[in-house]
Amino acid sequence: MSEINLKEVLDYVQEHIPITVHLGAAIPRYDGSSLTVTAPLAENLNHRQSAFGGSLSAIAILSGWALLFVKLRELGIRSRLVIQKTEFDFLAPVTDDFESLSRLPTEQKYDRFIKMLTTKGRARLVVESEVTCDGQLCGTHKGTFVAVLLTDH
Repeated sequence: MSEINLKEVLDYVQEHIPITVHLGAAIPRYDGSSLTVTAPLAENLNHRQSAFGGSLSAIAILSGWALLFVKLRELGIRSRLVIQKTEFDFLAPVTDDFESLSRLPTEQKYDRFIKMLTTKGRARLVVESEVTCDGQLCGTHKGTFVAVLLTDH
């Protein structure tokens, strides 16, 4: 298991998912089972002076994706990781800088995901996230992510 450098993860994300630069995304926290992505309101404003719904959804997807990306990297598993399905519930307007916290599902579900990926070469996992602003829950996200094992050629 290798040590994770969040700056390197953010550099990778910004290089391979260029919209994250425009969204102002940052990855300040990872604790082994959850990961936080933050974004400033200024880069994500809509016509109502609150955060654009598409930005909120993108940051929530990114936090789930980045959590799995980091977990797979820790295990030394090379895979192609994509979002398959996304659901976002908007609960309150976001009127300041915001963050999305993604958490791994139960250990049993996560272990089954890893086992399926390493034995079958493909697996999916649902990751849930909460988008908050000033300590208030403003949205919830449920994303189904698919990982496909990469083989060296």
